Amino acid sequence: MSLLQTLRFVTGHPLNRRQRAAAVLRYAKWQLGSRLVPGKVIHDWIGGAKIVVRPGDTGLTGNIYCGLHEFPEMAYVLHVLDSNDLFADIGANAGSYTVLACAVKGARGICFEPVPATFARLMENIRVNDLTARVEARNIGLSDQAGALNFTSLEDCTNHVMAAGEQTAGAISVPTLPLDQVLGGRIPTVIKMDVEGFETPVLRGARATLANPALHSVIMELNGSGTRYGFDEAEILRTMLEHGFSTYAYEPFARRLEPLGGKNAASGNTLFIRDRDLVAGRIGKCSPIAFGRVTF
Repeated sequence: MSLLQTLRFVTGHPLNRRQRAAAVLRYAKWQLGSRLVPGKVIHDWIGGAKIVVRPGDTGLTGNIYCGLHEFPEMAYVLHVLDSNDLFADIGANAGSYTVLACAVKGARGICFEPVPATFARLMENIRVNDLTARVEARNIGLSDQAGALNFTSLEDCTNHVMAAGEQTAGAISVPTLPLDQVLGGRIPTVIKMDVEGFETPVLRGARATLANPALHSVIMELNGSGTRYGFDEAEILRTMLEHGFSTYAYEPFARRLEPLGGKNAASGNTLFIRDRDLVAGRIGKCSPIAFGRVTF
């Protein structure tokens, strides 16, 4: 992303529209500071949480500039969860969603990150927020069966299961298990899934979890990446529909759920909800959350 594109994203972000000067200042301070004093920085984030950020951590620096990089989905997690919930973060990367769910909202968590170097960064964010007793972190991949898969390891936020015939430097073999087996009967109320196109096998290994009505929400990235494996996102939508889920977009300021006829074409993330009335009641009761001079 070019400098101009980045600044447009930062100043146009919903949490920055009423505080653009402060947003540009945060961006400039990070860019300057990360060059003068390279290395990791513990950033005071939102709701008392912290994140450990290094230069080039694209999955985290957006949260410095904008408060919540993926605003609708991250705000949804903050609005819908409470301390009685179990949150599952599949494809956790450095742990932004886990920190929001477990450090800010006090939920219990189980998170999965297959790439060892990224998993180490995830563990830093778990430890800096004192979450080791509340979050189970697994350095494995998820699929429809126990085994192992080859992953890329040098592509930051877009590391993925390697497709047949794919060649890349830094390929690693990672053990895999089905989600149902790992959970052992525990049922998350909310799942966030970001597996770069490998959703179909992950869902096949989560049939019991998907069938349990205690799971009311799934945030899933659907960006067309499954074509590298020959998967069809229409099958994913059918699977979720068969389990009673419908698709929605979320407007955090109004706390409004907007029904969709399929995946969210305006975003890489689609929100699947099974019990709209339950969810609407939860998000309506959540206390306001502040970022600078803006509340949502």
